[in-house]
Amino acid sequence: MASTIEMEVDVKSPIDKFWDAIADSTALFPKIFPHHYKSIEIIEGDGKSVGTVRLLKYAEGFPLITFAKERIDIADEENKKVGYSVIDGEFLTYLKYFKATYHVVPKGDACAVKVKIEMEKAMEEVPDPEIIEQMINMTFKGLDEYLLKN
Repeated sequence: MASTIEMEVDVKSPIDKFWDAIADSTALFPKIFPHHYKSIEIIEGDGKSVGTVRLLKYAEGFPLITFAKERIDIADEENKKVGYSVIDGEFLTYLKYFKATYHVVPKGDACAVKVKIEMEKAMEEVPDPEIIEQMINMTFKGLDEYLLKN
């Protein structure tokens, strides 16, 4: 059963600073979220362009998955939009496919991230995607908190 999640996460950081941090997530996320990411490495491409493949290794104790490979499908610097597909890892044991798009938009003196997730469960027993929504919200709020302090 295919499903789409659309949500918006409001953050307090200036749009350019927040976008730059998302673009630099390969280096930043393991530093900011060591309890989630053991490492993120570029295994193909330049790390920011369409076709780039990254290997995400999750921290010990992270639920259900130890690694994922994701491919950048959208890299729109001008419109501050990025999208990726998971192409390998335990994620694909639970989901037939997983695609995410993040679009950073201005909101007053700050910004918001418009999120669109497209996925399909591999089996009926897979829990509903609330955990994905919680993880996205926690990640962007945590990134915002980090940027406001640094």
